Amino acid sequence: MAASSRIRRSRLRLARTTRRKVSRHGARKRDSGAQERRKIQYEEGRTHGFPLGWEHGYWYGKCETVLRLTEQPIGIRPIHVLFVATGKGFPYSPLDEAIAATLRGLVGRLTVTDSTQPVAEIAARIRPDIAIVLDGLHFDIAHVDEMRRLGIRTAIWFTDDPYYTDITASLATHYDEVFTLELTCIDFYQRLGCSRVHYLPMAAYPIEFRPRNAARSKRHDICFIGSAYWRRVAFFNEVTGYLASKDTHISGIWWERLKDFPILADKIALGRWLGPRETAEMYNGSKIVINMHRAHDDETFNNNSAGIAAVSPNPRTFEISGCATLQLTDARDDLVNFYTPDVEIVTYSSPQEMVEKIEYYLTHEEQRQAIAMRGMYRTMRDHTYARRLDTMLSILFP
Repeated sequence: MAASSRIRRSRLRLARTTRRKVSRHGARKRDSGAQERRKIQYEEGRTHGFPLGWEHGYWYGKCETVLRLTEQPIGIRPIHVLFVATGKGFPYSPLDEAIAATLRGLVGRLTVTDSTQPVAEIAARIRPDIAIVLDGLHFDIAHVDEMRRLGIRTAIWFTDDPYYTDITASLATHYDEVFTLELTCIDFYQRLGCSRVHYLPMAAYPIEFRPRNAARSKRHDICFIGSAYWRRVAFFNEVTGYLASKDTHISGIWWERLKDFPILADKIALGRWLGPRETAEMYNGSKIVINMHRAHDDETFNNNSAGIAAVSPNPRTFEISGCATLQLTDARDDLVNFYTPDVEIVTYSSPQEMVEKIEYYLTHEEQRQAIAMRGMYRTMRDHTYARRLDTMLSILFP
C-alpha cells in the first residue's frame, strides 16, 4: 500500500514537471514570436521613419534659417502706455496676452489692466502718455470720458469690424484715436465724426505661430479650423464628399449644420476651441490649411445692420502663413497688399477651384513648400504684432 502511494506521488510530480516544461517551452516560443514581430516592426519603423524624420528636420532647419533673415530690431520708445485688455476671457485672452507681451518690448513703461477694472482711477494715479484699449465692446465708456477729461489721450483698436459696427458706432466717437482692422470701416467711423481713424489689421504672434515639428497625431493633408457660420456651411456642403475622401481635419463649433455631416463626422473635432499653441501645431502638421473669411452678412452673431462689406484679411491669414504651411484662402480685395497670390499664398473663389488647387498642390510638393516658405518669410518680416504695434506707436507719437 505504501509502495503504491509512493508510485502515485512520483507520477504526479513527473506530470507536473512535464507540464511546467511544456509551458515554459510554449512561453519561450511565444516570447520568441513576439520578439520577432517587434524586431520587424522596429525595422519597418526605422525604414519609414528615418527618411520622414530627416525630411521634417531638414524643412524646419530651412525655416529657422529663413526666420533669421527676418530679424529687424525695433527701438524702444520712452513713453508710458496703459494697455486695457479685453478682459473677456477665452478666446480673446490669447490676443490680450500677445499684445501685452509685444508692447512690453516696445515702450519704456507699460501698465496692463483690463476692461473689468477701475481704469479711469488707475489712469488718474499713474498718468500714462496714452491709454490703448483693445476691442472695447465690454468696456464702460465712462472711463474713457473721464480719462479724456483728465487730459489723458485714448485710443481704441477694434478687432471684430465690421461684424459689430452696430455696437462700435456708439463707442468710437469717445476716443481720440480709432484703429480698425477693416479697411471699409475707415469711412464709416469718419462719417460718425471721428477725425483720426487708422487702418491697422491684426497680425501673427511669432511666439505661438511659427514653424514647429508637429506630432504625428497632428499631421494631415488638409486642415480647417474655425466656426461653421452659415455661409461657410453652404460652401462646405459642396465639398463634403471630397474632404471625406481625403486626410482631412476640421475643428470648431456648429459643424453638425452640414447637410451630410455623418460622412465627415469622423474627421471633425466638433465643438472644440483650440488654444494658440494647439492651433499652430495643427497648422504646422498640415500640408494645406484652408482659410475662409467670415461673410459680412452672415446670419450668425451679426451686428452689422449697415451691411458694411469686409475686404481685409482676417487674423488667421497671418497666423497660418506664419507657420510655414501652404495657405489656401478665399480672395479678399485687400489681400494683395499683404501677400502676393500664387507666390506667397494661394486663393480660390469657388468650391470647384478650391478642390482643383488642393489636388494640384498635394501632388506638387516642391511648389507647395516654396509658396509656404515665402508666405512665412513675408509674415515674419512684415506682419507680426511687433510690426503692427510699432506702426500704431509711430502714428500716436510721430
